[in-house]
Amino acid sequence: MDIDVTGVLIVLFIATQLLYLAAYGVEAYIFSLPVNMVDMGARTEPPGRKPFIVLFYPVLRELEATMRTTFEAIARVDYPRDRFEVVAIPNADDADTIASLRRMQRDYPFLTIRAVPPTDDISWQAVWDQWAHNPKAYWWHQGSRAGTRDLPAKKTRQLIWAMYTVFEDRRATGEDWLLNYIDADSAPVADHFLAGARGMERYDVLQSTNVAGNLNASIAASWHAFDHMAWDGRKYPHLSADGRQPYWVLGKGLFFRSSDLVALGGFNPWITIEDPEVGMRFWKNGKRLGIIEAPLIEEVPECFGHGITQRKRWVAGFFQSLGAPLDAMGFTRAEKFRAWLNFLPCLSLWINPIGLPVGIWAGVTWWQGTGVLPEWTIYLSLFNIACYAIGMTALYRSTWTRTALVLDRTRDRVAYMARINPLFIWAFWLVWLVPLWIGWRMYRRDHGLTWERTEKIDANNRLVRAKIAEDALIATVLPPRVATRT
Repeated sequence: MDIDVTGVLIVLFIATQLLYLAAYGVEAYIFSLPVNMVDMGARTEPPGRKPFIVLFYPVLRELEATMRTTFEAIARVDYPRDRFEVVAIPNADDADTIASLRRMQRDYPFLTIRAVPPTDDISWQAVWDQWAHNPKAYWWHQGSRAGTRDLPAKKTRQLIWAMYTVFEDRRATGEDWLLNYIDADSAPVADHFLAGARGMERYDVLQSTNVAGNLNASIAASWHAFDHMAWDGRKYPHLSADGRQPYWVLGKGLFFRSSDLVALGGFNPWITIEDPEVGMRFWKNGKRLGIIEAPLIEEVPECFGHGITQRKRWVAGFFQSLGAPLDAMGFTRAEKFRAWLNFLPCLSLWINPIGLPVGIWAGVTWWQGTGVLPEWTIYLSLFNIACYAIGMTALYRSTWTRTALVLDRTRDRVAYMARINPLFIWAFWLVWLVPLWIGWRMYRRDHGLTWERTEKIDANNRLVRAKIAEDALIATVLPPRVATRT
């Protein structure tokens, strides 16, 4: 049977253009949502003590240099020393990391260590008791893993044990406290804790944006960092949305009230990443999100293999969170649809392998005067091209501005922008198809439950220390509140 190749190409062109139109519609919807930013403007602080903050630091086989860079940043945080504690939570069998942390306790008195034991340890009973009496911890009460205590070894398990253990220990104080956590390579700015204290006056969950400090370390690093420029730094803040849009959290640099987190069941251990599920659970229970503008400085993978490892876990976690958990949380059909809108821009990358070659074919035939496409499809494609041009122009402007957060020299900023030119980014979006496919398979096969960590290499050592020195120099000539970096 002969195949009408031209007819197939026409159908594919129309289909991909309609899908692109839908994707741009989702983008327009997200960017139409308001941003609820924490107000860090100068003001007179109210009398009384600031809220107590516990920063959890989950680590696994980390370089001592990486952790020391993070602690150097925390040591410069502008917050009363008696009102915060940094709790490192390595696994009990991670002897090398524990030894490194104990050495660093001599230099950083705010640091305590709580080694996370296996789940058959008696200290886990506090977790089982809390979950047994809390229907919000739906994974404990329903499904094939109901009541299962053998939780997968990963960051989420460490956070679960630490949260309930510290909650029980601090119950006697009668004081609610703020829970904050970061990754091994995260470097908070000086106002990080102050932003948490201020933001919680108005919001229930706070999320810092992120920016990669090793933007120019390699082509792979430049492209991976662009994900954070496009999502964390530009699109994500719109999920705050005056509480109208289901939101995710970003897995680091966020604040919860400990009482809220316990009341809503803590973290779900059976999802590859805890970020989207816990955010949507908070949203469903009426908790408002606020955005902390000052970003954490982090590092991104400097090779494509490590980037794929990281992103396939993200994708698996997104699919997992948008499935059965939404039913368990009681999402309506309309709420599920809005929750899926957060993921659709990423899924739209699947259009490109067909949309690009078919679009080139359509453009060439139109240029040669041999095109057979209906006239309306030409106008549709021109509209999509205009949407793409407008969106990318706005994204590049935002990215150029954010490069100043970590790059001081104009030539370095220009070099980064050259590495993320539109042609290169189209190539990167094709690379993204690999973790999208692997992550989908992980979701379908129920894989990815254990911690497949992203290697940290202390990539931001010099940058973080340079910014600490800069802050110290500024502080010698300006009043403390003015000197604080935001």
